[in-house]
Amino acid sequence: MLYAIISTDTENSLEKRMSVRPKHIERLNQLKSEGRLVIAGPHPAIDNNDPGEAGFTGSLVIAEFDSLEEAQSWANDDPYMESGAYESVIVKPFKKVLP
Repeated sequence: MLYAIISTDTENSLEKRMSVRPKHIERLNQLKSEGRLVIAGPHPAIDNNDPGEAGFTGSLVIAEFDSLEEAQSWANDDPYMESGAYESVIVKPFKKVLP
């Protein structure tokens, strides 16, 4: 089943994000190589694809997992969570309708 992993950043999280970004991307690429990643990306803090020092307010990942517990465990082990960049993470089942 698909799950939406909706993360909210702590204030001024950019430095924490950047310190572990390669590890974060590596985990996403693993999901991608397994054919389980639908979409992933951050929410810019301003209306711009490159927010610069404004940074990000959170992230969204939609991926396939065997269970809600597995998706939650994967989210909890995210380097952004471990670094303190994320304040909170919500994991919800997701039903893709379109496209």
